[in-house]
Amino acid sequence: MSGIDVGIDQVGVYLPRYVLPLDRLAEARGVPVEKIHLGLGAHAMAVAPPWEDAVTLGASAAARALRNGDVGTDEIGLLVVATETAVDHAKPASIFLHELLGLPASCRTFEIKHACYGGTAGVMLAADWIRGGAARGRKALVVATDIARYDLGSSAEFTQGAGAAAMVVSAAPRLLRLGPVTGVFARNVYDFWRPLERREALVDGKFSLQCYLDALAGAVGDYRAALNGQGQQSLLERFAAFLYHTPFPKMAHKAHRRLVEMEAPCPDAAALDERFERSWTTQAEPALGLAGESGNTYTASLYLALAWLLEREGATLEDRELALFSYGSGCCAEFFTGRPVPGSAARAARIGVQTMLQARQELTVAEYEECARTAAGAMPPPEGGTGFCHLAGIEDHRRRYARRVPPEQSL
Repeated sequence: MSGIDVGIDQVGVYLPRYVLPLDRLAEARGVPVEKIHLGLGAHAMAVAPPWEDAVTLGASAAARALRNGDVGTDEIGLLVVATETAVDHAKPASIFLHELLGLPASCRTFEIKHACYGGTAGVMLAADWIRGGAARGRKALVVATDIARYDLGSSAEFTQGAGAAAMVVSAAPRLLRLGPVTGVFARNVYDFWRPLERREALVDGKFSLQCYLDALAGAVGDYRAALNGQGQQSLLERFAAFLYHTPFPKMAHKAHRRLVEMEAPCPDAAALDERFERSWTTQAEPALGLAGESGNTYTASLYLALAWLLEREGATLEDRELALFSYGSGCCAEFFTGRPVPGSAARAARIGVQTMLQARQELTVAEYEECARTAAGAMPPPEGGTGFCHLAGIEDHRRRYARRVPPEQSL
């Protein structure tokens, strides 16, 4: 079974209906807007209201993946939910999704965590589940869902965000075939963490940036070692596009600069700058449009970038290799590859990222702060929401969810 084609059959994405333009937040906090637009590369952040959490975001993304992929719930034999903003320390988010989506009782389900790397850990585990034969012809559903929260008024506040991506992983995929070789890097560091008693994360920003770049070098080095002497050409010449975990777009900029330094040594700084700018504008920057409008989505970040790129440029990328880099603080990272299959552009066009962005409602800073301070489940959702479910309340620490429409009718 190890030689079969395995990959992503379809992607579904979901963002909350609310968005805060970061120029408004910069003005309210007395921060020059150029520091945000240029320093971070960010322009807006998705805001999760009190009736949305990691479960509802993930369930809405998963419903879209199943609907847009023409995948029946009875075809799913494995459900993995990756999140670092879980709703319970014991009860997994996956079992809520299992019920909301109407998945079969014979479906294995669990939650997985390794900071922002969790989504990729789920995809790799699902791929191995299929290659190993345990799938018995069924598909896996991997959901990456998160809400990035930091203290109001903190320096990290501008990198908040929320969103989810769901990937149907299968044999004979109709969207993206995963490459058989990956490179991995892991090391115990304290660059980003969220103690059990805290809702907001803590981060050592400069240290985390360096950890990310070190992990990139380590994962690429392991990928080259796994090739065992084959494929010695520069990665810049091999891949049509590079996609990075993107806590903020400027991080991807720094990461690609490091990759160019490793893959295309230049005799002087001017030549390096020219080589980098040429590669950046054609191979890396095109994947970042959604990240600049949604903010950090932790586990979903890399896969939202993939959805954005394939929806917009799928026709030009069919049967060309893509390079993907996933990083999770703490830390673990993986460098892997994918190839959009012939005919995949039509499926990618159904993802609907652009339509979702256009339907969002802008918040004032006061409205955003009210959302941040209101307890989960304390407010009912308005009529005409964009997700197919919402958090209906919390009683005796038990969360109740309600479906607005059946999964197959999710917008």
